[in-house]
Amino acid sequence: MNIPLKITFRNMPPSKAIEDNVREKAAKLDSFSDRIMSCRVIVEAPHRHHHKGKAYEVRIDLTVPGAELVINRAPKRLAAAKLELASDEKALAESHEPSKHAAHEDVYVAIRDAFNAAGRKLQDYARRHSGAVKVHDGGPPARVTKLIPEKRYGFLETADGREIYFHGNSVLQPGFDRLEVGTKVYFSEELGEKGPQASTVRLAGR
Repeated sequence: MNIPLKITFRNMPPSKAIEDNVREKAAKLDSFSDRIMSCRVIVEAPHRHHHKGKAYEVRIDLTVPGAELVINRAPKRLAAAKLELASDEKALAESHEPSKHAAHEDVYVAIRDAFNAAGRKLQDYARRHSGAVKVHDGGPPARVTKLIPEKRYGFLETADGREIYFHGNSVLQPGFDRLEVGTKVYFSEELGEKGPQASTVRLAGR
């Protein structure tokens, strides 16, 4: 996986085995979309007084051109379920049975379920945006000022002198590998986690 990946552990010590599992699953997201710009994964175990045992929660944040896809696989709290079902005695009785989220007490199952959901969201995103970027919607012009090929990102300089970050996955065909310092492009801008960034980059004349 060539996109930036950040893994965070909460309420639990870091685990190389879990991290390797997350990296393996994240690498497969490329098969759903080649436009993922960043991936952040949070693996969390609740505090002991919040839940008997350890029901793991996994959150995945995917940055793609024009959107951020959030997947949060968290088991429902039994107390919340009781409040929702208080008017239904039968349902209330059933709420004492093992939760359908009980499998999430296994961290690897929680990770698997979260990445399966991420794959479905990426498929939906790809369908919605298929053919959505039109050639005549070029956006403002800019020039490539810096390229970091090994990490597949770079920077643009806009007509008003601003520096804009872009990731290789945001470059439309013929793609990132055709860029050179000085190449004229058109781009669409969005506000990223660290400031302005280009959500799409198109070579001039394409």
